[in-house]
Amino acid sequence: MEGPTPVSALIHAATLVVAGVFLIIRCSALFEASNSILLLVSIIGSLTSFFAASVGLFQNDLKRVIAYSTCSQLGYMIFISGLSHYSVSMFHLANHAVFKALLFLSAGCVIHGLSDEQDLRKMGSLLNIFPVSYTMILIGSLALVGTPFLTGFYSKDCILELAIAKHSIVGNFCYFLGCSAAFCTSFYSFRLVFLTFINPVNSYKVYIQQAHEAPVTLIFPLFVLSFGAIFYGFITRDLMIGLGSLFFNSINTNFYNFNLIDSEFLAS
Repeated sequence: MEGPTPVSALIHAATLVVAGVFLIIRCSALFEASNSILLLVSIIGSLTSFFAASVGLFQNDLKRVIAYSTCSQLGYMIFISGLSHYSVSMFHLANHAVFKALLFLSAGCVIHGLSDEQDLRKMGSLLNIFPVSYTMILIGSLALVGTPFLTGFYSKDCILELAIAKHSIVGNFCYFLGCSAAFCTSFYSFRLVFLTFINPVNSYKVYIQQAHEAPVTLIFPLFVLSFGAIFYGFITRDLMIGLGSLFFNSINTNFYNFNLIDSEFLAS
């Protein structure tokens, strides 16, 4: 699905593509009634996270790299839902919406200022021309890969910890593919940053001469989203994760599927 970057930011970050994940979360009572369905959801989600991340390694379109990272993060949300941790899936969905919107809108600023060029192979050395867009894409990429203490870290790390803490074959399977997808995500995210801003210039002369940073009307939303990409996960983590969280009380999880209870009362 293609469209202008504001539309891509909307459908990839918060509305259309995550509708299926939200449906699974709200229908948790139905999924909890069948362990075989939960097993199927976990396997499909983990395979999706790794497959989409591996495809993103070989994309040369700026927006396609970010779009395939969306597919990969959806796989994380799906397989943790299959492991019966719906509140953590919703937490990652909300965190993902913030930094993915930041990435798409920042990419839109670069495309707009570079005469609508989207091919990473025809960019390079744009750091001095797009310093604000570079900073925003870097913040979004660091949040996407799960850099400690940024927004993506709190949900992504929790997902991988819960997968390995399941102490089952499917849990180990999800953990292995999740870690592999995380490695691929780091690789193609920093590949995007390098080819766009640091690599020697490989664009047309007329494009570089006319290149310009986006106006304030396009830059201002990026600052708002960058604040969320840094602090949103830290602020909202206690609202979404744990037995006492508000969101956990609104979903249905069988007690024998909820292994986060072990860490909740570990000290006692």
